[in-house]
Amino acid sequence: QVQLVESGGGLVQPGGSLRLSCAASGSIFNIATMGWYRQAPGKQRELVAIITSRGNTNYADSVKGRFTISSDNAKTTMYLQMNSLKPEDTAVYYCNLFSRDANDYWGQGTQVTVSS
Repeated sequence: QVQLVESGGGLVQPGGSLRLSCAASGSIFNIATMGWYRQAPGKQRELVAIITSRGNTNYADSVKGRFTISSDNAKTTMYLQMNSLKPEDTAVYYCNLFSRDANDYWGQGTQVTVSS
């Protein structure tokens, strides 16, 4: 089993920055990818950014150039640096871990609100 705990969400003004963290614990030796997803009210959950076990990254077009995903070498903590935040970035952000044996793990989510 894997446990994921997000932190770092909050209220920020447009143009501001936040850094989300995802702490992973448990059987985290078989990671294929880790990623950040978000879900705004009334909308489906969407991929924000993903990082593979080899460190390759991919981003949603809406956040390219503004958000950066990273992880520590042990893959126990993943980060999402969010810059130049916009009101449309407001959502609950979820941490995800997908293992090579096709297990899908989710954190409980952290609220990000971008508003003046």
